[in-house]
Amino acid sequence: MRPTDLVLTPTHLRFLDRRFACTIGRGGIVSDKREGDGATPRGEHDLVGMLYRPDRMSKPADWAVPIRPGDLWSDDPKHEDYNLMVRAPYPHSHEVLRRADPMYDLVLITDWNWPRAERGAGSAIFIHQWRRPGYPTAGCVGLSRSDLRWIAPRIKIGTKLIVR
Repeated sequence: MRPTDLVLTPTHLRFLDRRFACTIGRGGIVSDKREGDGATPRGEHDLVGMLYRPDRMSKPADWAVPIRPGDLWSDDPKHEDYNLMVRAPYPHSHEVLRRADPMYDLVLITDWNWPRAERGAGSAIFIHQWRRPGYPTAGCVGLSRSDLRWIAPRIKIGTKLIVR
């Protein structure tokens, strides 16, 4: 564990010797993650991507990718695109990445069950903006907008999300 890792504790997220209030999945922290359980998976997860809304913010890091209209994330365990970013039209179960609310204005993508997904083992564990303090996610880690925007440009190659 390094200071450049994001470490989830029972009370906060720690990064670069700072503490950030956060929320986790409504299903708590689990070792056996399943699709739809609302849980945050225990383990060490590499950060493998960063998405942002260019119509709502400037590029947070050189390696960030803009979220375009029609960008989706497949959460259909029966489909070959399970746990991958896809484009509309997409007739299978998915999450819309370009949301009306600000929750996905900035998204850090972990390597949970990616890139070769085990069907049903859970999709898309992101770090994103919370709905509000204390309100659980569907399994992701939620942060305040200001904290997420502070963290994003400071992430380095090899940064992990460590969930104990």
